[in-house]
Amino acid sequence: MRQVRSTHPTGDATRRTAPLPLGSSLALVNNVTPDESTILSAIRGAAKRVTVAKRTVAHVLANASGHLTADEITLAVQQLRPEVSPSTIYRILEEFEELDLVVHAHLGQAAAVYHLMGIVHGHLTCEQCQTTVEIPSSHFDALSRELLSRYGFQLDRHHVALSGRCAECRAYTTSAPTPGDATPS
Repeated sequence: MRQVRSTHPTGDATRRTAPLPLGSSLALVNNVTPDESTILSAIRGAAKRVTVAKRTVAHVLANASGHLTADEITLAVQQLRPEVSPSTIYRILEEFEELDLVVHAHLGQAAAVYHLMGIVHGHLTCEQCQTTVEIPSSHFDALSRELLSRYGFQLDRHHVALSGRCAECRAYTTSAPTPGDATPS
């Protein structure tokens, strides 16, 4: 079971358990909540066709309350429109990424997750319990500057996902007895 602890963007920590509810990282784009009509307008603005399948994917993403895997998006879309094939949904997700409407991230060893483009944030994923914490991208400012000045490398902050161990897992591991620590009775 995945968990997401969000400290973004308000700083208030909330914990959610997964499977993640549809769209938990719904954020602001230019201080406007991305909604279905915003997504559809962007598609039209790029001179792309707005199909029933695209409308349905936009609906799922705009009404989501968490980061979603492609499989979760497919399941939600097919509950609304069973005729939409998984390959069509994958192509739509690729198109939405090309239009900067959606971003995906690889969190730990789980499947990539998608969410609407919005306030840029990073992810910290515990390798042990798979909890993911969203953090403001400002935590990566110094790293981003250093990478640019030293290596000429520009960090894509939409894809920052760091792995490690959360405080709870570290505390549990350090307090748990290790083999050989047990005293004979």
